[in-house]
Amino acid sequence: MSHWVETAAPATRSLAGFKSLFVRKVDPRKDAHSNVLSKKEDLNLYKIQFHNVKPECLDAYNELCEAVLPSIHANPEYPSELVGTWNTWYGEQDQAVHLWRYRGGYPALTEVMNKLKQNKEFMEYRKERGKMLLSRRNQLLLEFSFWNEPVPRPGPNIYELRSYQLRPGTMIEWGNYWARAIEIRQKNQEAVGGFFSQIGSLYTVHHLWAYKDLQSRDETRNAAWQQEGWDEVVYYTVPLIQHMESRIMIPMKSSPLK
Repeated sequence: MSHWVETAAPATRSLAGFKSLFVRKVDPRKDAHSNVLSKKEDLNLYKIQFHNVKPECLDAYNELCEAVLPSIHANPEYPSELVGTWNTWYGEQDQAVHLWRYRGGYPALTEVMNKLKQNKEFMEYRKERGKMLLSRRNQLLLEFSFWNEPVPRPGPNIYELRSYQLRPGTMIEWGNYWARAIEIRQKNQEAVGGFFSQIGSLYTVHHLWAYKDLQSRDETRNAAWQQEGWDEVVYYTVPLIQHMESRIMIPMKSSPLK
């Protein structure tokens, strides 16, 4: 028995030492995870929208979005930007996903909402859109401080939105691991953005990735396993997840992320 203890103790110390490499010394009880993990200097707030469209209306819905959404994006009177707009290819079918950025946080969001109520074109768009939808939901998000801000990129690309429902109380732990993991996954420029929810479904994380095609996605993800430390990141983050989902999405014509 004593021999077992002597050989096991160094291994235990080694594991504890490895885990300490990933963990920032932050007591989650002393500050909200939104303050610990977000980019304070940018004051960016994001809104992600999921629209489930009647199958027979999908083409008309896309045309309606492409006629109206770019004008809001381009109007300097609205402190909002259309980051990307997509149709889900693999995952939930007949679905559109829109990602908006509000520079200035909640005041910017409130300003845009109030102005849109006075925008006749937008109100007509909402009326017509309502006839085409089966359901819709949205979330307000902050971006992780260690992810790059999503910026327009040329195409053609496919996009993967990986969504994770975490166990309550584990958001800071997730961020600690991914602050290192993202360095591994940026080597092929596939990392687009990383976000966590503030309003809507809570303790939700969204990671957005770009690939040239499905084969490139497969090769890139397999290559990550050859990078030192990636297997440990997966090992320690999987227990934090309650549910996860992957969508492969195709950009609409008007999407800044092509």
